[in-house]
Amino acid sequence: MSKGHVVAIVSGGLDSVTLAYHLADTDYDVSLISYNYGQRHDKEIEFARLCADRLSAEHFVVDLRAITSLMNTSSLTSDDIEVPDGHYAEETMKITVVPNRNAIMINVGTALAVSRGYDFVATGVHGGDHFIYPDCRPEFIASQAETLRLANAGFISERFDVLAPFVNIPKDGIVTIGDAIQVPWVETWSCYKGGEIHCGSCGTCFERREAFELAGVEDPTAYMATPSFSDPR
Repeated sequence: MSKGHVVAIVSGGLDSVTLAYHLADTDYDVSLISYNYGQRHDKEIEFARLCADRLSAEHFVVDLRAITSLMNTSSLTSDDIEVPDGHYAEETMKITVVPNRNAIMINVGTALAVSRGYDFVATGVHGGDHFIYPDCRPEFIASQAETLRLANAGFISERFDVLAPFVNIPKDGIVTIGDAIQVPWVETWSCYKGGEIHCGSCGTCFERREAFELAGVEDPTAYMATPSFSDPR
């Protein structure tokens, strides 16, 4: 029996693709929503489309490029700012923050859920992102859910919630979950540089590689470079 219909925010990355497979595996009806917000790695959207095809799920792609110039202080949305290399723990990774990104995505996803009569919105934010991205924290997710219930009172499902099943677990925990349900890792994209293959040295590539290593799961990803995790670059 279905637990309800959920709009899953899926970028095409490891976390969000695993989210979609996890929701489908735990008896939710799933629709996917993805966003083009002017990110340099917009090729990730093709991986979201592939995920939707694999799950036979409807897939909505929202073009937010009209507001890219309003949030171009990030290396992801500005050609003038380089994507930094190195581990996410480094201070330089803050330059990858896109202002209010998750709030925008959750709000648009909620508009879709309300208009379609769906029950939930889901996001793949995880515990490892808390210290850099303020909109990946449990208190933000809880506050956002309450705000959206108030904003849509009388029009939204009575059980509406923002589902964030990974919010208190690290990325290697997501790999463990995904491995158990056979998520096709080669059909996910993480690299913020958006090249032909994963660069292997940017923050998301470091995080991806480290997650597979800590989970004890073979990483099938092709990387241009594989510096050690202690590499100061």
